[in-house]
Parts: sequence; structure tokens; C-alpha cells
Amino acid sequence: MTKQEKVKFVIDTLQELYPEIPIPLDHKDPYTLLIAVLMSAQSTDVRVNEITPKLFEVADNPYDMIKLTQEEIREIIKPVGLSPMKSKGIYELSHILINEHNGQVPASFEALEALPAVGHKTASVVMAQAFNVPAFPVDTHIHRLMYRWGFTNGKNVVQTEKDAKHLFPKDLWNQLHLQIIWYGRQYSPARGWDLEKDIITKTVGRKTVLNDYYKAKAKKKN
Repeated sequence: MTKQEKVKFVIDTLQELYPEIPIPLDHKDPYTLLIAVLMSAQSTDVRVNEITPKLFEVADNPYDMIKLTQEEIREIIKPVGLSPMKSKGIYELSHILINEHNGQVPASFEALEALPAVGHKTASVVMAQAFNVPAFPVDTHIHRLMYRWGFTNGKNVVQTEKDAKHLFPKDLWNQLHLQIIWYGRQYSPARGWDLEKDIITKTVGRKTVLNDYYKAKAKKKN
């Protein structure tokens, strides 16, 4: 299989498996999405979706958010982890949105990445999901799968994003990054991975990854 054939197989399989793509984080507008994505750092979407309703009940816009203290925000979001940094970021960026952007979330990578606690990945998610601008946010699932499929060297997420954007058609980026995340969770997890269920890696996977998998499996049997 050539690389182009592998890419086509991945795209076709993902579109067949996920014709409808649910957005992992619950939100109702760009602001609530931005806050949810910021909160998801080193946490799970499930945990974030449990906590955001409690926060958004009190403040679902920057004007209400700045009525709270950092400590009050922290108290609500504590279960998602890294709450000191996240509450500070939420509080400060809400002020900036009011002072510099008329209370609106800006639709540009540069302006988003200038906000406290907002990195490139968070900005990419917001641009893709809130504003439908082509982006390819790379999370741990995408980073893992791109390596398993032999599409990147796995050095870092910056390289993985660059390789993904080079390989996949731009008009598919916004749906593909979500499809890969869902696929990684369901069929190609980091732990408890069953290659027999992982049709994509089994078909296009990097030889060293497949060999290591079978070696580890054989060792377990012995």
C-alpha cells in the first residue's frame, strides 16, 4: 500500500464509522466552548462535561464570570484538576474579552493564543468547532494514532499536526480530527489495546508497532 492509499483507507474507514460526528465537549456558543476546552487540559471530556453545567449555571458569559472571584471559580472547577491555573486563566481571559473584544471570543488564532491559559491546541479546537475555520488540533489520541499508522515520527505534537495537515485534505480537517479522536477511544486506546478490533492500524500500521504488539502478546501467553 502506498502512503496515499493508506491515507485514503483511513479517511474512508473513518467516514464509514462516523458519518455523524458528535462534538465531545458540551457547549452552546464560542465562549462556553473556549472555557470547556481550557478546562479539558489533562482531564477527560466526561469529567469536564460533568462540571461545566455547574459553572455555566452561575456564569456562561464573560460579564457574569468576572463577577466571581478566582477562588469561587476554582471551587466549582476543582474536580477537573489544575484548578489554580485554569481558574486564573478563565478569570483573566474573561476580563480581556470584555476589555479588548467587546465580550466576544475572537475568531483568529493569533488573538486566541494571546489569551491567558490558551495554547495552540485550544485555539485550534475553538477555530474549528466554533468558527468552522480549518484546523487540526492534536490531542493524545491523534498523536498516538498518527504514529501507529506511520504518518508521523511521533517526535512531538507540533510535528504531528504539521504531518496531518500535509497528508489530509484541508476541507476534511475539522471532521477528521474528531473522527480520529473517537476512533482512538473506541478501537485504538493506549491501554487495553486489541489490534484485532483496530482495523485501521491492522491494515496500515507501522511495521515496528505491529511487531512490538505481537511480541508483547506472545510474551503474555508465555
